[in-house]
Formats: sequence, C-alpha cells, structure tokens
Amino acid sequence: MKGYLVLENGRVFPGRLLNDCRMAGGEVVFSTAMISYQDIITDPSYYGQIVVMTYPLVGNVGFNEKSFASRSAMVKGLILREATDFPSHYEMETDLITFLNKSEIPVLTEVDTRALTRELRNNGTMGGIITDNLSSMDRLIQKSKKEARDLSGDVVRFVTRKNIMSFGQGEKRIVMIDLGTKRGVVDSLTGRGCQLIVVPASTTASEIMELKPDGVFLSDGPGDPQALKYVVDACRTLLGKVPIFAIGLGHQILALSMGAKTSRLRYGHRGTNHPVKDLKNGRVYITTQNHGFAIDEESLADNGWEVTLRSLNDDSVEGIRHLEYPAFSVQFDPEGFSGYSETGFFLDDFVKML
Repeated sequence: MKGYLVLENGRVFPGRLLNDCRMAGGEVVFSTAMISYQDIITDPSYYGQIVVMTYPLVGNVGFNEKSFASRSAMVKGLILREATDFPSHYEMETDLITFLNKSEIPVLTEVDTRALTRELRNNGTMGGIITDNLSSMDRLIQKSKKEARDLSGDVVRFVTRKNIMSFGQGEKRIVMIDLGTKRGVVDSLTGRGCQLIVVPASTTASEIMELKPDGVFLSDGPGDPQALKYVVDACRTLLGKVPIFAIGLGHQILALSMGAKTSRLRYGHRGTNHPVKDLKNGRVYITTQNHGFAIDEESLADNGWEVTLRSLNDDSVEGIRHLEYPAFSVQFDPEGFSGYSETGFFLDDFVKML
C-alpha cells in the first residue's frame, strides 16, 4: 500500500509500505553503510530512530540470528530505495520483510533516499512519522516534533541490562557498564581471555568496585550523553582507581566526567565507512560509527586530555587519552573480529593495560 514519511519541517516523501505496520515515529537519520543492515536494525545505539539506508538495495542475504547485534530489533522504522525480492544466503533463516513484520517495524520502500539524505544533511537530523494516511498533516507534523523531543532525554534506560551478567572465564576481570552494548563487543573481550561482568547503566561506582575489577569498560549506546549524569558521576569516581576504556557514547561520557563538553552534530556519523586518522602514526582507519553527538575539542585541553584520533570527514574528535590516569576512548566500534575490523588492537591495548 502507499506510505509516506512526514518530517517535522513539513516535507513529505512518498513510498510504499511493504509490511503490515502502518505508523511509527522517531528521529530520522541516515546510514551510509553498504552492508551490515542486520547489525544496524538490531543495534541498541539506533534505539528510537527511523533509519534511512543510502545504499539502494537492501536485504540481499536475508536475516539470521547469528548476525544480531542484540536480542531484537531496535529501530523504529526503515526507509529504503528498494528491498530485495529474492534474498539468498546459505545461513539465511528468514527474509528482511518477514523479520521486520514480526518485530512490528514498518518498512517504507521506493523512496527517493538520495533526496531524503540531502534533506537531512542540509537541515539536520529531525523527527519524522511513517504513515499510510496524510489526512491530518498538522497532527503528523506535531507528532514528528514530539518524537524528536522524546529522544532528547535518557534513552539508555530502555536498552541497558536489568541485571548483572557474567561472560567468559579469563583471569582478568572487566566490568562493562552497559549503555546499550552489542553482542560483538562482549565476544571481542571474552575472546581475549577476559572475564566480563556486565552491569546496568545505573550501577554506582562503589557497586562496581565491590566486583573487584581489573578494568572498567564503558559501552556504546543511544542518545545524549549529558542526559546520563548518573553514569558521568560513576565514571568520575572510577577514574584513577582502575584502567578505563570507553567507546561510542561511553567515549563522550568519559570526557564529560573530567569536565569536558559535548555538543550535537548536525546530522551525526552513521555508517561502516568513516575514515579516522591516528595523530601519532598518521595511519587512517575505516570505522563503524553511529552517534549524533561529539566532544568539544576546546574543552579538553584544560581537563587533562589529549586528542589521539580525528575524523577525516569533519575533523571532530574520535579518540582521547588522559595524561595522568590510565584511561582512553574512541568514538567508533573497535570490534576485533578477523576480517571485520582493523581497529581491534584498541581492545588489545586495553587488555594490556589491566
């Protein structure tokens, strides 16, 4: 049936709804990833968002549970130019549309995704509504604005674990503060011979220290880091007591814990192809990213941080290291799978630091 994306600025993009879900609202963002659509759809960092895929054909290899980044779908909606009619892969368990229909996630296809991406680049990320009915435009626009406002607070509480969980049997014990972590990060750390204790985001510094960690890891996650004062306070208390490594949202929280500042990016960094330069050796890494905020570089110098990595797209801060405490962080996902990521050595550096 016919479907539409209505943005909060009143712009309407027509398309076709491929499943039974007829309405959903969220923050509309775009990803430049050419692959990994399964990872994107199930990544907690995309919680509450309607994701526009800039690659024109999506769903070629279907879906399998082994490729999930978390326990279920996390996006609010998916916008595509075209969905594959006949997916094929020897590990495929179901197709893209069937999975999203079961997850109650609307799929809008036959959309001019190039024009939509330009709209978001020119005017910034904004709220939007996927709908099958345009009879009440004023109500749809107001609802779009509300969806964007609702994501300005603490959304980590919707994706963090509810209980403490243990993974691996290694000699070195790492406590991970779960802000919305992916399975791959857990597997990467346990695969390096570590015992991983994953705790809810609301866990206090004293509760973490009672677990006797050799190091603390702050995961990636969705939303505004400034809305997570309780995590910032815990991180501030932990600095200097144990080595700390943070990624994504955790990277921003680590900076906030020592007085730095963060700000919203115009349209964020989302995709698997973001170039990042190492300022010490001049090497460039291609990274996977999903975030809408960044650290203000001017606020770092007076708070004991040095910039170690920088985005080659917009010069934003991609990595920091503290000059006094054993603490460092990166803005991207350094999942250390062979053939998947060339930045897994950051996890090796953290393990050596313990």
